[in-house]
Amino acid sequence: MTFNDIFKSSFLENITAVSLFDMMLALVLAFGLGLFIFLVYKKTYQGVMYSSSFGVTLIALTMITTLVILAVTSNVVLSLGMVGALSIVRFRTAIKEPLDIAFLFWSIAVGIVLAAGMIPLAVIGSVIIGVILLVFVNRKSHFNPYIVVIQCDGHASELAAKSYLNEMTRRCTVKSKSARKGSLELTLEIRLKDDDTDFINTLSEMQGINSAVLVSYNGDYMG
Repeated sequence: MTFNDIFKSSFLENITAVSLFDMMLALVLAFGLGLFIFLVYKKTYQGVMYSSSFGVTLIALTMITTLVILAVTSNVVLSLGMVGALSIVRFRTAIKEPLDIAFLFWSIAVGIVLAAGMIPLAVIGSVIIGVILLVFVNRKSHFNPYIVVIQCDGHASELAAKSYLNEMTRRCTVKSKSARKGSLELTLEIRLKDDDTDFINTLSEMQGINSAVLVSYNGDYMG
């Protein structure tokens, strides 16, 4: 192979495989839709510690996917090599919130659809998905579970506390009980009748109750 043969290779021919206008339009749209996904994620986040880096990752993932699919659609041989190269990539980051998986797939799907030239599908589909997530994820329900942790001084105060909670809540279930000499600690799952949580103040002032704590229960209870 001579020096001239190198410049006659298909490498230089691939430079114009994707026009500059198509490239810029796809990346600008990917950034816009990625930003929309990030805003929906920020509005619907219900975890304990919000991670701004994950939101930025959604924007970057949308643009990166668009970039990759643009390259793949412009060259069949490159698409086969890309499949082989990506098959060896392994990600070890743990996903703590199940809803985060939906946002990751959403970003990837938008990048693929945009790079394929289906702009109306990407835009309209993203708007519909965003509205559905905003409506259903942010919907508040009085029947969401809560955890009440009570510290009391004996069996009598335990019965009084459970009787009071049964009266003030829709449902009350004992999840765990820890007994020490002269003190008891109860963990109960409750369902509220409404948004009023003032009953926990009254409970803490009852005879024999040392403390009462109300905690939102997200389903990750261990005990």
